[in-house]
Amino acid sequence: MNKLLSSMFALAVASVTAISAHAQEVKGDAKAAEQKIAMCIGCHGIKGYQASFPEVYRVPMISGQNAKYIASALTAYKKGDRKHPTMRGIAASLTDQDIADISAYYEQHGKTEAVAAAPAAPDAKVAELLKKGACVSCHGDNFSKPVDPSYPKIAGQHKDFLFVALKSYKVENQSTWGRSNGVMGGIAKQFSNAELKALSAYVGSLEGDLKVVPQSKFR
Repeated sequence: MNKLLSSMFALAVASVTAISAHAQEVKGDAKAAEQKIAMCIGCHGIKGYQASFPEVYRVPMISGQNAKYIASALTAYKKGDRKHPTMRGIAASLTDQDIADISAYYEQHGKTEAVAAAPAAPDAKVAELLKKGACVSCHGDNFSKPVDPSYPKIAGQHKDFLFVALKSYKVENQSTWGRSNGVMGGIAKQFSNAELKALSAYVGSLEGDLKVVPQSKFR
């Protein structure tokens, strides 16, 4: 039995290594993405644009977001770990190269060298919620400099989107909605929806790198 377990572990390590090596080979080309972002512009290139499923909320700002996070999110939609029907349909049409190119494009899109102000201190209740969720351990002290680029910048993101995103980690056994992520699922399930809304309002009130850069499909 121990020999079998050792063999299975070795196979798992080899598989992960192969996947990591493949991911490292795909380099994003922001210029090439200019011909691939028409489907993105229709929602993310319009200020104030709202989605209506599973409830009404502003679509997330992605200009200025970390490329590795965007790639991770698109891959999760493609695999079905994130179950939003529209995003899954779009992601399923993308190759690994498309995902890398689009991610590289939006990371630098509208980027400026402006220095964000220090975040405003949360009130005591929100401070306790942030501590309970250990949010800074991944998203950074100002929620705009994640400890790893595969984690998202969240400072200044639309508070209604943050709320819907956090709730989606609590959803189980739904074929059309929800996000499968063990870490975020474990964190989100600690909180009531009212607490998630309070967290979202605070993080959304902060200054950050994320923005909506108006774009036209016809350029």
